Amino acid sequence: MKTNRRKFIQNAGLSAAALGFAPQAIASSGKNDTDKDGQVLFIGDNIAVANTAYGKVKGFMLRGINTFLGIPYGADTSGANRFMPPQKPKPWTDVLPAVWWGNTAPQNMEKRYANVYASFVDHWNYDDVSEDCLKLNVWTPVINDGKKRPVMVWLHGGGYANGNAIEQDGYHGENLARKNDIVFVSINHRLGPFGYAHFGAAGEKFGASGNVGMLDCVAALEWVRDNIANFGGDPGNVTIMGQSGGGAKVCVLTAMPAAKGLFHKAVALSGSSLKAVEKANAEKLASYILKEAGLTYNDMDKLQQMPWKQYLEFASRAFTKYREDMKLPMFGGGGGFAPVVDGTYLPQHPYNLEPAPTAADVPMLICSTFNEQSPSRTDSTLEKIDINGVKDKLKDRFGDKTGSIVDAYTKAFPDKRPIEIWSMIASNRQNAIALADAKSKQSAGVYVAWFGWQPPLFDNRMRAFHCSDICFWFYNTDVMLTHTGGGARPRKLSTKMSDALVNFMRTGNPNGGSLPRWPAYTAANGETMILDDTCAVKNDPDREARKALA
Repeated sequence: MKTNRRKFIQNAGLSAAALGFAPQAIASSGKNDTDKDGQVLFIGDNIAVANTAYGKVKGFMLRGINTFLGIPYGADTSGANRFMPPQKPKPWTDVLPAVWWGNTAPQNMEKRYANVYASFVDHWNYDDVSEDCLKLNVWTPVINDGKKRPVMVWLHGGGYANGNAIEQDGYHGENLARKNDIVFVSINHRLGPFGYAHFGAAGEKFGASGNVGMLDCVAALEWVRDNIANFGGDPGNVTIMGQSGGGAKVCVLTAMPAAKGLFHKAVALSGSSLKAVEKANAEKLASYILKEAGLTYNDMDKLQQMPWKQYLEFASRAFTKYREDMKLPMFGGGGGFAPVVDGTYLPQHPYNLEPAPTAADVPMLICSTFNEQSPSRTDSTLEKIDINGVKDKLKDRFGDKTGSIVDAYTKAFPDKRPIEIWSMIASNRQNAIALADAKSKQSAGVYVAWFGWQPPLFDNRMRAFHCSDICFWFYNTDVMLTHTGGGARPRKLSTKMSDALVNFMRTGNPNGGSLPRWPAYTAANGETMILDDTCAVKNDPDREARKALA
């Protein structure tokens, strides 16, 4: 399989400037610094060694940050462990080398790099795929010095079916750990039909099967609780954060009793999950899988033991047939491989009008981007579309309401061109605001942002696209060059956003840095921080436009 993974260890010894990391990854003091470059990568028997409950791990130190990759937080999920809640990893006696990423969870890897523009922009990092995927990564400034640093736990995107902890270079925790003296953790977990196929009808043994992917996340948080102090982190101050599918996982975790108390703040980027899959729909989809495989509920052991690629093929074909039979739309509606309201592990929908009570004391920061979808990014001819053309493009999605919706957005944003109006409607904030409205009913604060920074790439056609804000929050704009172009302009905003994020991690309030005063969100005013070259707070700037979508 083709791989796009960085030649990480080989490149680690190059100068920071050559890698495009300066100045975010290493400070520069003058034009002659290249003559004084010292060693930046250190690895050896007594470097970056830490204790865990299961044995010692040994990583490496890169540019002053202790880095541990691929630490097991759970056992192999293949065979008898497939569809089961995560098991503890087996202890080890020798020092475990934690110097390379853990396996990517099973998913469809065919033609992963077929879209060359997507591969270029998101700089995908995929490699070995295995059910032995319950691994995590840690970046920390100091090991076991007794100091309690805030802890970030990052949940990757890709919906519930794709992705891994390091699929984009912007996911790296090195720069945020260095800049703000925090501990950064990222995790892999089960996905798709391995994590969310609900075979509860087979008996109590399989009662958790529809939510084992989320229970993996809980197990990783339990590992953080039990071990992160050995890495300089504070288990009493943990923030969970995710984007897209990762943001949805954040929302679901706030509604899971098993996760209560394992984290203390939550950040959801472009992934506001209000509802989960109904149990009846999940069970019906599971029956389609068994039928496709020629098995019954009495043959669950055979479904557990078959090679993962074969099972994935059965499950994928079953989902296609299920969707066709149920006449479901391409996106959303009726179910799929996603967390299930099973009454036990997920008692209710997370934020369907009323927020889950388990989230009551968890402050939340919510952000979406102006242009989650940018139709003209790879088709420059669409830049010339007129407003009637926009209405034609959106008619299949919005039907008879299309004209009034386009007119409402045009009125609300008179400075936007037709192509931008199209993008903003397709990227509307309905779910983000519904989440904020529900969350604002609880005592813990909720803060809302709208990211509008436009990268100077693809002739300025990328706009503030889905995923583009991640590297700004993590002070990685000079690492994720294909999202920003690099340089001082994005770095300036990144400084403000990363400081606000860490303030939120420390206190549950993002204020205290260089952003304007950021008021907590209220449903009445819709206070929203606009994140751009010039940042400002506006009261629900698209409220009137969104009314047309209702």
